[in-house]
Amino acid sequence: MSNVTRLHHALPLSPAINTAVIDLDSSIAKAIDVAKAAGLPQGLVISILHGHAQMQTNIMVS
Repeated sequence: MSNVTRLHHALPLSPAINTAVIDLDSSIAKAIDVAKAAGLPQGLVISILHGHAQMQTNIMVS
């Protein structure tokens, strides 16, 4: 994902958080590649990701 710009937090983040973000990003990218290779329609991949993001947003605001 070399064409993605990372946003940096105003305060320095710990190395553990940076590692977790990198691992999360890499895992998501690999899962998307596997799903595409299996023939999942791109719209379904996007809707699944959007659903998870919506659920996490709901958890954060409640």
